[in-house]
Amino acid sequence: MASKKNEESGKTINIQYVRSAIGTPEKHRLIVKGLGFKRLNQVVTREDTPAIRGMVAQAPHLVKIVGEQKK
Repeated sequence: MASKKNEESGKTINIQYVRSAIGTPEKHRLIVKGLGFKRLNQVVTREDTPAIRGMVAQAPHLVKIVGEQKK
């Protein structure tokens, strides 16, 4: 359930899967899967929450933020 603060802000970020998770620790593969990536160079839009930012920070060599926008 999203917090009231996040619902009000309505910020989103675009995240791109830039490097394969083959040969990386299981934790990094789970992060990529948790962000919703299916294939390389895919871009997904997610809510800009501390949890999503933390996931990106854990695997910065695999994913990157390509854009931010406010709804």
